[in-house]
Amino acid sequence: MTIVYSVLAPLKDFSKASYNIPKGLASMERVDRIMNAENDIKEPESPASLDGFNDSIEFNGVSFSYEDGKEVLHDISLSIPKGRTVALVGQSGSGKSTLADLIPRYYDACAGSITLDGTDIRNFRVKDLRSLIGNVNQEAILFNDTIFNNIAFGVENATMEQVVAAAKIANAHDFIMEKEDGYQTNIGDRGGKLSGGQRQRISIARAILKNPPILILDEATSALDTESEKIVQEALDRLTSTRTTVVIAHRLSTIRNADEICVLHEGRIVERGRHDELIALNGYYRKLHDMQSL
Repeated sequence: MTIVYSVLAPLKDFSKASYNIPKGLASMERVDRIMNAENDIKEPESPASLDGFNDSIEFNGVSFSYEDGKEVLHDISLSIPKGRTVALVGQSGSGKSTLADLIPRYYDACAGSITLDGTDIRNFRVKDLRSLIGNVNQEAILFNDTIFNNIAFGVENATMEQVVAAAKIANAHDFIMEKEDGYQTNIGDRGGKLSGGQRQRISIARAILKNPPILILDEATSALDTESEKIVQEALDRLTSTRTTVVIAHRLSTIRNADEICVLHEGRIVERGRHDELIALNGYYRKLHDMQSL
């Protein structure tokens, strides 16, 4: 009996191993597919130097389509001067996020060019280009780590004083200090221990600490309730006041004060101007505005 019971456990382990090995191999295949995937964004052989952002970002006749061949953007020409806020509005699928994703070269334009201070962005090293850009997205990208490390992510040798200063500007300091461990509180996988508004403010604090001259806000408040949206919007107003900003928004109330609003429809800019000017045109923007007012 003793021998039989001693043999049972190893036999069970062998049977488990027989299905764990194929299971592991299947996972390894998926990981290898990602690791070995070819990056379509090519680095220039002789990259141009990039010391900062001084003048403007220019879209010159830019068109773009994904692998299915359907054109998402058609002949977009747009100038974003330094220090100004440009808002992109329109229905879902009109090309707003794609247009913003072309600036940090997540994709390359199929036709036309995008220039930064007069130089095509394809002539810069990707790392140098993206170091000038900060992103605040609809879904905050957070890690299973402390609040301090999530805010300091991407900034080398960040001090506690710098992180606290960024959190205060982002309206995050008060709720952080209410936590038992303060800035050393673990926020769980994807920030699951925080509310939606708190996660977004941590993401904004990270962007503030990075202090980029160019900021892309991709529907940063659209997933929040009214009270959280107000707090986050105050933080965003502080963040965008001294930076060149591209704002993607469905809620038109958040972009009323933008320097220029571009209305996209089926991959084309159909209207552009300030809020009051677009309302007076009584066109596509006015229709969106009235629908939201209702």
